[in-house]
Amino acid sequence: MAAVKKRCAIYTRKSVDEGLDMEFNSLDAQRLAGENYIASQAANGWVCLPERYDDGGFSGGTLERPALTRLLKDAESGLVDIIVVYKIDRLSRSISDFAELSKNLDKWSVSFCSVTQELNTSTSSGRMMLNILLTFAQFEREVIAERIRDKVAASRMRGQWMGGTVPFGYRAENRHLVPDPDTEHLVPKIFEKFTEWGSARAVAGWLNEIEVTTRQGNIWTTAHIYRLLSNYTYKGEVFYKGVIYPGEHKGLVSLELWDKAQEVLKENSPVARGTKYNSRQSPLKGLIRCGHCDGAMVPAYSKRRGRQYCYYVCAKDTKRAVHICPVRRIPAGGIEKAVMEQIGILFRSPSFVALVARLIGNDTSSVMEALHDVDGLWDELFPVEKNRLLGLIVESVLVYESGLEIKVKTAGMRGLVKEVMSVQD
Repeated sequence: MAAVKKRCAIYTRKSVDEGLDMEFNSLDAQRLAGENYIASQAANGWVCLPERYDDGGFSGGTLERPALTRLLKDAESGLVDIIVVYKIDRLSRSISDFAELSKNLDKWSVSFCSVTQELNTSTSSGRMMLNILLTFAQFEREVIAERIRDKVAASRMRGQWMGGTVPFGYRAENRHLVPDPDTEHLVPKIFEKFTEWGSARAVAGWLNEIEVTTRQGNIWTTAHIYRLLSNYTYKGEVFYKGVIYPGEHKGLVSLELWDKAQEVLKENSPVARGTKYNSRQSPLKGLIRCGHCDGAMVPAYSKRRGRQYCYYVCAKDTKRAVHICPVRRIPAGGIEKAVMEQIGILFRSPSFVALVARLIGNDTSSVMEALHDVDGLWDELFPVEKNRLLGLIVESVLVYESGLEIKVKTAGMRGLVKEVMSVQD
């Protein structure tokens, strides 16, 4: 009696793509070993499928691999009976991933085997051996990851560039940073103009005006300028885990120019501004948004003649080199007063009072009395309490050039009214 035909798919993987351009590479060697093994099992009905499932340059620490994804889809569709790998760690080095993978293979009635390791997942001893091998595979992967981290740390301490986004003004050459002759001259000019103008927006506008793009081909924003000005690479140094090391690459700005730019950055620091302004604790923080730009409006302040003026500014517009937002900036006191006036009108509406009374299970008259003098209570609250209570009832405050749109959360009224009534008692 002839053996039942079993369709075998060979899966191969290599963690790095180095050497894959060779005429006979590691993936070819793994497939050849798999084909020979399948041929040795011809008496049992094993047949090698012609489709190739090769993942070159993909880690075994994840199942997100194109060829593996395609293989699993074919297995689920009933096109594969056995998955053949050179070693079990070619399929996965993660115990948790392989456990999930095995569960699906069992559901699809698909088995697998390793050419160099005797595995039979149909027996308890085979499954035990599989778990032991996977434990060592995961251990090996973690050891390799630790070695890579240690190597990166040691290289950074020696001032070497370890890949990633190449900074503007440089180019990568043989895994080293070298000045880019087309853009290196612009870096000191950016530092000089920032120290002269004291405005990242002005510098971004200047770069856009002379039609210079970022390395990714985008227009310049204030965020790009701030990142460039804070990058120790331009000083000829490497910043790694809070420590500065001398870099092996050439710096593009002088130490004197770098220090001047850092002084201006310190004076204009958004963090410093935010720290001072937070003492006021803006009641609408986290609630107010720009209706035109669909982004948050954040607290800001300015000082004139010793007096502090508070605002809400469109966060998206502050990053643009040229202002296009019609709202842009609004006085904090005015918008906060307008919001509270609208909420006060809502609170005094008979239909709204009746709705709240039903929500909290109380009589209408007591609710009306609690909400009637909410303006007076509001004046007595600390800023932090104002923000918390507004968060109970206001979903968002959208600011447009022509007016406001306040979205109220009726579900939060129960907690607000109870707090107001308890304060009044």
